[in-house]
Amino acid sequence: MRFLANALLVLGVTVSSLASAQSPTTRIRGEVETAEGGTLMIRTADGGSAKVALASGYSVGGVVKATTADIKKGGFIGVGARPQPDGSLLAVQVFIFPEAMRGTGEGHRPWGVLPDSTMTNATVAETVSRVDGANIVLTYPGGEQKVAITPDANIIMATPADASELKAGAQVAMTATKQADGSFSASRITIAKPGAQLPY
Repeated sequence: MRFLANALLVLGVTVSSLASAQSPTTRIRGEVETAEGGTLMIRTADGGSAKVALASGYSVGGVVKATTADIKKGGFIGVGARPQPDGSLLAVQVFIFPEAMRGTGEGHRPWGVLPDSTMTNATVAETVSRVDGANIVLTYPGGEQKVAITPDANIIMATPADASELKAGAQVAMTATKQADGSFSASRITIAKPGAQLPY
């Protein structure tokens, strides 16, 4: 059950376009500079900084680096991608869901995290390995999508993490609520384990 709760932290990334329509939140990605008294100072990916208060009862989850070899036929994944001229998709990010989360957010929709992008949470119906990546076919109720995955894609999957890992140098991502004083508050933090890239 705890692993499932941690995996849900990353789910917030894969279906963030749905949540953003319901509440004013901001995606924050970057490196922890300091962690003191329940407050994180973060150097953001764009070179700025953010002060983030950890909400009462906050949760921590992690992601580890994966490869196309971890994408199995019949598996359930979330693919953030950009449309290609031929109608197929070019993967930007692939999240491999734990089996317990199969069916979560299933379908194909705009992905509000990156411009001109889509999110597809679906079952892998077919996968073909290539020297430079893989081609897969995703199926969901009412449709399917063909996706090309290149070495540039960020392929990750969920793993447990602990609050003690929130320290200087940690790579973190979260959906945070902006406060009146310009700082932020977050109840769920995702940590990129060594070798993994932060999720969008």
